[in-house]
Amino acid sequence: MEKMFKIFVYEEGEPPLFHYGSCKDIYSMEGLFMSFMEQDTRYRTWDPNEAHVYFLPFSVVMILEHLFDPIIRDKAVMERTVVDYVGIISNKYPFWNRSIGVDHFMLSCHDWGPRATWYVKELYYNSIRVLCNANTSEYFNPKKDASFPEINLVTGEITNLTAHLPPSNRSILAFFAGNLYHGKIRALVFKHWKGKDNDIQIYEKLPVGVSYSEMMKKSRFCLCPSGHEVASPRIVEAIYTECVPVIISQNYVLPFSDVLRWESFSIQVAVSEIANLKNILMGISEERYDRMVENVKKVQKHFLVNDPPKRYDVFNMIIHSVWLRRLNVRIYS
Repeated sequence: MEKMFKIFVYEEGEPPLFHYGSCKDIYSMEGLFMSFMEQDTRYRTWDPNEAHVYFLPFSVVMILEHLFDPIIRDKAVMERTVVDYVGIISNKYPFWNRSIGVDHFMLSCHDWGPRATWYVKELYYNSIRVLCNANTSEYFNPKKDASFPEINLVTGEITNLTAHLPPSNRSILAFFAGNLYHGKIRALVFKHWKGKDNDIQIYEKLPVGVSYSEMMKKSRFCLCPSGHEVASPRIVEAIYTECVPVIISQNYVLPFSDVLRWESFSIQVAVSEIANLKNILMGISEERYDRMVENVKKVQKHFLVNDPPKRYDVFNMIIHSVWLRRLNVRIYS
């Protein structure tokens, strides 16, 4: 892939809606990928005729930030922007019409990322959609679409993201802190476990003076329940602190699951088993737990953000996911 794969980034469109995105907070990966792709010299080609795929550089986050009125709530602003953009590049270049969008990709970490593709049927049905919100019940298709992780870079800083304590210093069995009113799965976690058992510490708001990252470092397992949407930044936060992620979700295609064996470094708990959570975690042997922690350490590099990007980091994993979906498609001129 590193030797062969070439990506053409359409130059049409101007910041802030195109070629730009926020590089901090919960949607940081959308802006960071855009930024890295703009500066890339390994995969990016300026000759569209030698490209294997074509990137549509619109930012759903920026479209909503600059055009969406939270009072009027007219979602047509997203429709007009995406439809117009595909119209421009399909009229100017032959590549979209040649493949009916199959060798094109978009990327979004916003909850409405999938919605942005509804308005152009070829983009929705044919193109590679790289999404944080990788929900099969909302027609995410893992055969052609790619899941990538939600990473909450609160300040935008990408240094010192990882920290840990050895397993012997982790005194808390399981930990979660987050908004109760953020989807049905979280509500079930709070119902069954908040204030019920000292081994499973559940908070809507941490007490004053208690550090979120320190709590993760002190915990053997970090609960990662879905909110309103399937993706959760807590999965990566857990990996950064070498806390074994406990993923509680439905219909979620996990990031990079083409190549990562999630069962080797995380626990997946069905929603129907939330009431049995402690028994599930206590039933994991010390030997298996130690192996999982070691595997968390091994996969950490695949979720790290580097500037400039490094081999096997999150940027290159996203590129690899797109590469895999392009491999078995033959485009006829």
